[in-house]
Amino acid sequence: MIRIGIVGCAGRMGRMLVAEVLDGEGLALAGGTERPGGDAVGRDIGELVGRGPLGIAVGDDPRVLFDLSDVVIDFTAPVAVARHAVLAAEAGKAYVVGTTGLEPGQEEILRQAATRAAVVWAPNMSVGVNLLFALVEQVARRLDPASFDIEIVEMHHRHKVDAPSGTALGLGRAAARGRGVALADVWQKSRDGITGPRKAGDIGFATLRGGDVVGDHTVVFAGTGERIELTHKASSRQVFAQGAMRAARWVAGREPGLYSMADVLDL
Repeated sequence: MIRIGIVGCAGRMGRMLVAEVLDGEGLALAGGTERPGGDAVGRDIGELVGRGPLGIAVGDDPRVLFDLSDVVIDFTAPVAVARHAVLAAEAGKAYVVGTTGLEPGQEEILRQAATRAAVVWAPNMSVGVNLLFALVEQVARRLDPASFDIEIVEMHHRHKVDAPSGTALGLGRAAARGRGVALADVWQKSRDGITGPRKAGDIGFATLRGGDVVGDHTVVFAGTGERIELTHKASSRQVFAQGAMRAARWVAGREPGLYSMADVLDL
């Protein structure tokens, strides 16, 4: 039985993750936490997700949660991930991170934690999106940059705070790998005013926000007289929760290291 802990268990994703653990074969809920003083602290987690009492109260000390868990799953905020990564390293417990928008310093803390704990970090936990990453890299490798332009279009709900999305940047990195370049050397994150002609080899991004869109991503390979579009649309956050459970099962008991969903899915 794999004991799963959920930080941020009262949020939208947190509640879905709790439900996936409760429904998952071979999984047990170790507990969940929220920030100190939060409305959910002290409530029964089962009642929080509409499953009836479990006898497990929402806590406010993630250090205790790491001690109780085999794997901790985190879809919270970048600043929280940096704190939790340190706890994962100290406890030597597996850590699954689906949070996007990390600053370089926060990413480095996560990488350092992976020297002492097994960490799965992915901009998107969906199985479909991770297959899309592999396809984009493959297509980019085969199309001449002088003949095909790459543009990445993404749309999310009005409440999303980072742009471009972590998934869009992941798609950009996949395209850049296919072309043998660094994304930071070729990306165009925004365009405004008189920008001049498009530079050959650039990878462009367009960001849309509105409504309750869970996540739409399209990678466009635009040539002369033809266009290839690879698209993934998520209609429910449950696909992210299901992917996180897959990652948790895979990483439990692994040696320390920084892993991706490509490792989990053997892509």
